[in-house]
Amino acid sequence: MLHSPEPRVLVQEDLFDMGAEMTRLSTGAPGTGGISVFMGQVRGGPDGLESLTLEHYPGMTEKVLTDLAASAMERFSLLGCTLIHRVGTLAVGAPIVFVGTASAHRAEALAGTHFLIDRLKTGAPFWKCEQYQDGRRVWVEARDADDKAAASWD
Repeated sequence: MLHSPEPRVLVQEDLFDMGAEMTRLSTGAPGTGGISVFMGQVRGGPDGLESLTLEHYPGMTEKVLTDLAASAMERFSLLGCTLIHRVGTLAVGAPIVFVGTASAHRAEALAGTHFLIDRLKTGAPFWKCEQYQDGRRVWVEARDADDKAAASWD
């Protein structure tokens, strides 16, 4: 296996540039043949959700994400990996997370991205609070489906 560069991991309030991140992945390593990208955003709906506030444990969050990315790079022979997660208060439709992987072939890139988003949902120290138009604030509880998805990679 070729030596892989260090994964790119950012936890930030600022908006990320998907195009720039995809370009970085596509030009980061010779031999890249497949790139897989997932972007998650604040989901709206008929329930009146206005925004989502994401809090995290600084220092620990970055370490958990870096370890997760390094694990994915090794497990799927990735040539590149980017994890960007936003924090702060985000309106409906705002991007929350960017997960991108690069590999020699599509299967590894797709599997790496799938693995990362499943594990990130349950393994990283983020807390989410939903704010509604009627003034309600609701802390988001862990979901069994997310736990099962993460466990499926064991």
